[in-house]
Formats: sequence, structure tokens, C-alpha cells
Amino acid sequence: MRMVDIAKQAGVSLSTVSHVVNKTRAVAPETALQVEKAIAELGYTPNAVARSLATATTRLVGFAISISTNSYFLDIVSSIENACSAMGLTVALGDTRNDPEQELQVVRDFVQRRVDGVILAPGPTAGDGDEADSIDLLRSANVPFVLVDRIIGAETSGVALENIESMESLVCHLAWHGHKRIALVANEPGLRSTIERTAGFRRAMQRHGLPIDPAYVLPGNPTSESACQQTHYLLDLPNPPTAIAAGNNMATIGVMKAARDRGLRVPEDLALIGFDDFEWADCFEPRLTVVAQPCETIGRRAAELLIERIQDPHRPPVTTRLPSTLIIRRSCGCGA
Repeated sequence: MRMVDIAKQAGVSLSTVSHVVNKTRAVAPETALQVEKAIAELGYTPNAVARSLATATTRLVGFAISISTNSYFLDIVSSIENACSAMGLTVALGDTRNDPEQELQVVRDFVQRRVDGVILAPGPTAGDGDEADSIDLLRSANVPFVLVDRIIGAETSGVALENIESMESLVCHLAWHGHKRIALVANEPGLRSTIERTAGFRRAMQRHGLPIDPAYVLPGNPTSESACQQTHYLLDLPNPPTAIAAGNNMATIGVMKAARDRGLRVPEDLALIGFDDFEWADCFEPRLTVVAQPCETIGRRAAELLIERIQDPHRPPVTTRLPSTLIIRRSCGCGA
């Protein structure tokens, strides 16, 4: 049984379940009762029997991530929890909100609780190669850690998608359809994944000899409403794009909303490709062309890397990049 299941049963967030189970923060009594009731109904008990990690002291792993409604992150959480549970480790979730100060506080709390290790999805940084203060803290405290989704620097272990190649394949697909005015509605600036996907967009445009108009490259934030506003901006340009690449699933939804607001047909009036396959992508009209990330593999590999570092803190850093899958449907202009 997983904390994800408890959260669904109790009708609360993953972080709330984590706080009740691990006693990391006060929770309203009525909410705590909901969680405890769900635990009893589902028969959840943290695995305290397996003790295969000789260096473990608390059998507790911290996972610092921006906990949102984005289904991609929920899938990652579920996979990591499954892998850690199999090794007798409990996962404590800390919501970073993609804010550097909050991220540092979450990691500091984990260090003070003497967790055996930390999995971190680092938030925005000031520069391309800058390391977050939270990473500096983990290094100085000698806490084993692994990065997930966003890899910063060569001296850290981590697992992430081949972001550059994945976005390049999407944009090239649009170029092969004859589009020349292609825009990018990206994710939050400063995130390593945003930087890499933007680089993939630029590489595809250069590969096809297409101009890169700065007005067409729009970093934003991870909400669909922001992406909707950005799309309206693009469509108001004197020469609006004929195709848009969305940097994540929330951006894809925002672009679709803006197209609907304008009465535009996709793909006849505006072609669309997106990053991340999600539950409703095949239910939209038109069905969405996307690259799908191997969420389960990403989460499992992150947990495996952390367990290896807990067992041997001096092992060399290992970086794993996983390929995506291009799923061609109709929003790009294909007839699938």
C-alpha cells in the first residue's frame, strides 16, 4: 500500500499524508482523522522489517519536490515510493514550491531529521550551471542525495529525460509539416528542464534553417492559465506562429484553451505539439501529439541510485538520461 493510495482514499494531498505518517508538521485534527481512517481501511503499515541497508539509521528518505496537480510529478512520487518501500524505506515528502528558499528549508528539515538520503528535484537557479543552496547543504552535511528530473552539474548523481533530443524531435516534426513560424511556450525560467528543452527547440530550428524570433520563445510558469495568456500574446503578433510547441502538459492545456477562445481549429489554423503524455491527451479533440516520459522508470531509477549511494557514499556520480517516446496523433497535422 502506498501513500498515493491513502491520499486518494482520504481525499487529501500527498504532503498531508506524509506529515501525518511521519509527524513532520501539525495537521488539523479532522484532517488527521481522515488520513488515519484511510490508513486503517487500507491496512497501510510502513515496512519496518527489511533492513538490507547496512548504513541506514532511520530508514527514512526525503523527497524534495514541488508538489502540484501536475500528473507527471504524481507519477514520479508513486514510482519512488514503491521502489523505496520495497527496500524497507519510508518516503517523507517536502513541498519546495519551486522556490529556492522553501527548497532550502525543506532540505534543512530533512537533514535535521537525519534522513538516510534525499531525492531532490531542484528548482530555478540564477545561472545555467549554478548549483542550488540546498545541494551545497547536502554536500556539507554528507547526506547522500540524487537529483531527479533536473540534473545540475557533472558531480551529482541523477536521472532525467533526454530533454534536448525530445524537444528537437517534436519541433522537427512540425518543420517536416512545412511550418516555418514555430513558437515555444516553455516552462518556468531557471529550471534545468526548461533550459534544456529551449535548447532542443533552438537546435531543431537551426537544423531546418528556420529563423528564431525572440518573440516566439516564451518561458513562463507551470500553470495552464499562464500558457493561455502567452498564447494570446503570440496570436496577437503581426505575424503570429502557425505552430506552437508546449514545454509541459500544463502548457499544452493552456495553448488549447487559447485556441478555443479564439475560435481557431487545431491543427488547421494552429498546429500544436506538447511535452508529456497525460491521461486526457488521447481524449482531446483533436488528439494531442506529444512526447511521453517514462515516469515509472525515472522514479525507480532515482530510488535505485539513492540506495546505491546510501550503501556506498563514496561511489562516483552516476547520471542517467532516458529517452522519450514520440506519440503522433492529430494536433500536429497528421491524420493519426
